[in-house]
Amino acid sequence: MARFTLPRDIYHGKDALATLKTLKGKRAVICVGGGSMKRGGFLQRAEAYLKEAGMEVKLIEGIESDPSVETVMKGAAVMQEFQPDWIVAMGGGSPIDAAKAMWIKYEYPECTFDDMCKVFGLPKLRTKAHFVAISSTSGTATEVTAFSIITDYAKGIKFPIADFEITPDIAIVDPELTLTMPQKLCAHTGMDALTHDLEAIVAVAHSPYSDALAIHSMKMIRDSLVKSYNGDAAARAVMHDAQCLAGMSFSNALLGIVHSLAHKTGAAFSGGHIIHGAANAMYLPKVIKFNAAVPFAAERYAMCADELKLAGAETSQEAKIAALIAWVRKFNDDLNIPHCIKDYAANGLPGEGMVKADEFEAKAAQIAQNAMGDACTGCNPRPMDAQLMEKVLRCCWDDSEVTF
Repeated sequence: MARFTLPRDIYHGKDALATLKTLKGKRAVICVGGGSMKRGGFLQRAEAYLKEAGMEVKLIEGIESDPSVETVMKGAAVMQEFQPDWIVAMGGGSPIDAAKAMWIKYEYPECTFDDMCKVFGLPKLRTKAHFVAISSTSGTATEVTAFSIITDYAKGIKFPIADFEITPDIAIVDPELTLTMPQKLCAHTGMDALTHDLEAIVAVAHSPYSDALAIHSMKMIRDSLVKSYNGDAAARAVMHDAQCLAGMSFSNALLGIVHSLAHKTGAAFSGGHIIHGAANAMYLPKVIKFNAAVPFAAERYAMCADELKLAGAETSQEAKIAALIAWVRKFNDDLNIPHCIKDYAANGLPGEGMVKADEFEAKAAQIAQNAMGDACTGCNPRPMDAQLMEKVLRCCWDDSEVTF
């Protein structure tokens, strides 16, 4: 028996944010990030809608990119004091992910961060509050997923929390919020969404339900991502829906080692973070080639090439997979994303930084070992061990060919 879990309601399209004024309750807390929601007026609108619904509202502002365990614990303490009926998280993946973890701690104060990280091991939520997620970026899809990514900076590791209990009750997918995204964020989040699709397609927990969402999402991304990156507002709205479909797919099918490696390299280096979407974009072509050694994955990658019309119907399976890899790499070129960690350097986003060769060499084996313990590794279609993981990581370092 398998399970397929989505939010209770998804409100999408123009003016979807106004859904907030229909909620019933006494108190709501709004969790937001660095200020883009306030600058765009969306935070003020959300607060006004909740007050129109008759609720007292408290803000938890300034949630950082790649939120920390400490941020989670501080936010949960605010919730413990305020006792909200509704937790409303809005912005990019970071404030929504942080709010999900705060929600766990709010409902179960005795729960430790280690407890949260036990895969699909959370107790029942919704004993105190329900959860609304409002995404302003088109990639993480955390507004519809059973996942949250929290960083333990002391260990230099991003930890995924994975449990259907943290799937939001309500997702609001309003394209107007995406107009605040800078171009580089549009690129990175778009490639995160594409990675979700291509990992969900070959994940061992995939199903016809998840396949349908991922395949349609890929076609939308094919047609809209570069246009969205170049400022086309209509394409940006399409991407907002596409990434949500991808999220519903991978939240149920799960992911693979592209995400395992992205989680474990993201905060590993002293020069700065490797932004999650950029990491996925760099690693995805290598992992496709690696996983294609397994007949099941090869067949499904070839199917993706067929669905996307990347090669002729009579083309060999190997050629179709090569066409799929080339298609992903062209996205990286079109979106100004490098092809490997070695070429990844600071060029516009806070926290982005250069990774030095000697530091990579010193940490590669441990990163591979950490990736083996990631929640995403178990659903990768090709069985893994630490040595194979390190080999893949080294190909991601210098864009060398996967031949193993």
